[in-house]
Amino acid sequence: MRLYRREKYLKKIRGFYHDSSLIKVVTGIRRCGKSCLLETIMEELGEQGVPEKSIIYLNLDKRGYRNVKTPDQLESVIDGLCQEKGMKYLFIDEIQNVEGFEEVLNAFREEDEYSIFITGSNSYLLSGELVTKLTGRYLEFEMFPLSFDEYLGMKQFLGLSVDPDKTAEFELFIKDGGFPQTLKYEDASDKREYVNGIIAEIFEKDIRRRVKVRNRSTFNTVQTYIINNFGCTTSLTNILNDLRRNGSDITRETLNRYIQVLVDAKILYKCERFDLKSRKSISGEQKYYLADLGFYFATNTDNRINYGPVLENIVYIYARSKGYAVSIGRIGKLECDFVLRSRMMQYSYIQVCMTILNSRETEDREYRPLESIPDNYPKYLVTRNDLIQQRNGIIHVNIGPFMGNGSDF
Repeated sequence: MRLYRREKYLKKIRGFYHDSSLIKVVTGIRRCGKSCLLETIMEELGEQGVPEKSIIYLNLDKRGYRNVKTPDQLESVIDGLCQEKGMKYLFIDEIQNVEGFEEVLNAFREEDEYSIFITGSNSYLLSGELVTKLTGRYLEFEMFPLSFDEYLGMKQFLGLSVDPDKTAEFELFIKDGGFPQTLKYEDASDKREYVNGIIAEIFEKDIRRRVKVRNRSTFNTVQTYIINNFGCTTSLTNILNDLRRNGSDITRETLNRYIQVLVDAKILYKCERFDLKSRKSISGEQKYYLADLGFYFATNTDNRINYGPVLENIVYIYARSKGYAVSIGRIGKLECDFVLRSRMMQYSYIQVCMTILNSRETEDREYRPLESIPDNYPKYLVTRNDLIQQRNGIIHVNIGPFMGNGSDF
């Protein structure tokens, strides 16, 4: 069966396909497409002439391998499958099922005959063991649910109808979300049921097995609160006060731990402030964005779209999927929605707004933070569907066409 190829991620990994010195670690929230990415890499290796017997794939959640729990069992299974001479390509899904897998993988890596690719539950892979035991011997490639350009591409790949008006398609994308499987369901309630299932799966397979959650009700309250208030500027103190006002008896330490659990599982992403004058991060207030807006619409009966945080969330995840580091910008008393830093240490600045057509006051408010930044890095104003403006060299784009084309900031 042919798979939709996530070129955004494949092009980041291709240069390391044949590198036996580094373990390739694909991270990302459950059901975002990590396993399919491994399968497409395997397809490409086959197309390059790599013999089928030299490509080994293990999914440790599937029948036949679910009882592989110890390092010795894992090593034995790999040895039994890897009989070919020369370079072998080893792909392992759900590697966290084997406690102590790091030593096994490192032993195979040191033989210099294995190019190793792994995926796994984030609350395991990012918990410190991998970093400690394989420092300098692995590369992490972070995946996200479908961005808008991928959403359009996958709809075409599946033979689904696509509106030529990218703004109209963008409205569907907001509520559908970016989990690839949701495109295979026609009914909106089925899509939401599927996303609710992802939330339950993350708790059962990732969180509960790894972290002691003594009060499930309190944890759910924290999770619901953060999901419902995505994109809001907040602090731990503010969240704590809001929860206590609503009758939740929770300590600051427990709240901080539960939020970190949600971040580790990649349900949430924390976006901190960045002082544009000192070029330093500012601790304290931050914003939390969702890995996918489907989490919000699946857990709420209200279908209305609050475009402010929704557009911000989509821009944040899109920028992260492009490989940018993202912060909230502070320029004196003004705030720029996002400061992006590329791997080449180039900056760009983004202001996000549903529309600037309501009034001149609104237009000035959105342009002012960008106009106050003294350097010459690119500056963007992102709106939903406005007539394109020209003002002081700032690049004005509408989000649907811009992201639908896969454009870079």
